[in-house]
Amino acid sequence: MNDTSDKLRVVIADDERPARSFLAAILRTFNDVEIVGEAANGREAVTKIESTHPDLALLDLQMPELDGLGVVRLLKKNRIPLIAFVTAYDEYAVRAFEINAVDYLLKPVDAARLRQTIDRARKHLERAEYRTEETERVRAAAAEYETVAGRPLLQRIPVRRKDEIVLVPVSQLASVVADAELLHLHTLDHETYTICYRLRDLAARLDPARFVRLGRGTVVNIEMIRRIVPTPGGMYTVVLTNNQEYKVSRIQSRVLREQLLRL
Repeated sequence: MNDTSDKLRVVIADDERPARSFLAAILRTFNDVEIVGEAANGREAVTKIESTHPDLALLDLQMPELDGLGVVRLLKKNRIPLIAFVTAYDEYAVRAFEINAVDYLLKPVDAARLRQTIDRARKHLERAEYRTEETERVRAAAAEYETVAGRPLLQRIPVRRKDEIVLVPVSQLASVVADAELLHLHTLDHETYTICYRLRDLAARLDPARFVRLGRGTVVNIEMIRRIVPTPGGMYTVVLTNNQEYKVSRIQSRVLREQLLRL
């Protein structure tokens, strides 16, 4: 938006049609707003945002498979608009966003509060440096939110491949291996996917009854372990059903003995 007299271009993303319709109805009463896209899930939101280049995205936090935070993570850096999260979460989540100066809207959304969000977005857009600032604020808010409120266990992992998003079922994961700031996801079908994510953060969202760490850089699916081979020094090598082999660190070897090798 190059001129503050132009309409603010907005994308709405919410998996519930009534919620989308309600937001859209309010926004259409604002003569300085143009709705340029609506999305029924996170994947659609990424596509809509990157194709329409909105000034503001209203993202539901609780969309299945790919939530609002996941959308932000998958957006190309030069395509991240201003973000306002729409949430029904408790006061701790709201406080996390408030601290980091990222706007939020509580469901059910109030028209006057939405008007404040629009006005706040327009003020941000008047500053030339808004994109860099907002990108960092959103990511800071995401980190704060994960710390304060926690997030549900993953069932699928969204992976960006060129211009599409692949949802990798967690049940099909054989192992996750860290490589600097990248994670390589290996599946039962011998597919490999790569995402930019911290292993400790991903591991925290995997079911501890199904996944175990073998060291600082590796997590494996317990159900995919075929053999555990003792090695000198009281450590082990784990062999998976897809024939991948991983050495187990000394500390995690103790965990492995406690979790898997005792009746």
